[in-house]
Amino acid sequence: MRSCFNVINSTRMAAKISVVALTLSLAACGGGQQTSTTTTTETAPGTATTTAAGGGNLDLGGNVSLTGAGASFPAPLYQRWFIDLNKKYPNLQVNYQSTGSGAGVEQFTAGTVDFAASDVAMKDDEIQKVQRGAILLPMTAGSIVLAYNLPEVETGLKLPRQVYTDILLGNIKTWNDPKIAAANPGVNLPNTPITVVYRSDGSGTTGVFTKHLSAISPQWKSKIGEGKTVDWPAGVGAKGNEGVTAQIQQTQGAIGYVEYGYAKQNDMKFAALENKSGNYVVPSEESAAQSLAAVTLPENLRAFIEDPAGQDSYPIVTYTWLLAYKQYPEAAKAKAIEAMVEYGLTEGQKASAELGYVPLPQNVVQKVAAAADAISPDYKISIANPTASK
Repeated sequence: MRSCFNVINSTRMAAKISVVALTLSLAACGGGQQTSTTTTTETAPGTATTTAAGGGNLDLGGNVSLTGAGASFPAPLYQRWFIDLNKKYPNLQVNYQSTGSGAGVEQFTAGTVDFAASDVAMKDDEIQKVQRGAILLPMTAGSIVLAYNLPEVETGLKLPRQVYTDILLGNIKTWNDPKIAAANPGVNLPNTPITVVYRSDGSGTTGVFTKHLSAISPQWKSKIGEGKTVDWPAGVGAKGNEGVTAQIQQTQGAIGYVEYGYAKQNDMKFAALENKSGNYVVPSEESAAQSLAAVTLPENLRAFIEDPAGQDSYPIVTYTWLLAYKQYPEAAKAKAIEAMVEYGLTEGQKASAELGYVPLPQNVVQKVAAAADAISPDYKISIANPTASK
């Protein structure tokens, strides 16, 4: 069975396991009980306020557990948020499974989860299939990098737009190909076969990546196209950002696309990519922020950053969306969803850069908060100074 908390390196895993064991119910994985305590005090006849021991007050009428599934792209950040959220409100537990955007959207549409996540915003026809209505909330953003495994090339690899497209199309087969060498004078490129590693599951990361490739390459657009799954012309598949990361690390000569945070936390090497202005840009929190600045988020909170303008913009950047229902049969769950979103928009944003994500611009935070505030009439999201008692 897939673990509810897929953490991407052993150091972080060791640190988090102890916290999870103490504070989180693993009910979604089939066992375990919450070990933290809460006390209930009567405030008026028929009204109870749950007071969290060692944490804040969140009146949910008792313990509430939320289940979510979907994108692996934001999974490390979400897992951090949900652990810390449970420390603040021990009566609120959130279990998130990194299943991929495609599976997350399917479960959300079927109503088998309380929320989901996707790196590609749902389209109008997909939203219409959700019986309880859908609200799409961009919660963070990040870059998709081309990570590689070449012991001979520690840093400084540059890949022109046409070159990395040709590598992924299978047209360039070895690392010392003249086209790669021309962009990297003085770099010791080995005569090593290139192994492309791609996502084998339905993936929002794939959707974002192939949308970018279709925007910059007419050949890719006509031959392969874009989507959460495509027919890759070359390479081997792996499941999740976690699987692609592991496969690249195990395969000398490999190159593949992963979320920047996975690459950063696993000390992977990744290429500087040529952007729309013709400059080679190394992926970083700063270059991703430049890309976001080039795009205005519309009122429906759905924006696709196919090939951003800007001298310093990194070319492959995306928002990632939390998918919430407009209606929740249980009032306590609606309130808990808003509390979860509020935490992500406020205290949660502070962890973004640390894990390799891009904190949301303040104007985007305000738009997301306003949209999410419609979920529960019993909760008011505060992004300026969220209180410890709701």
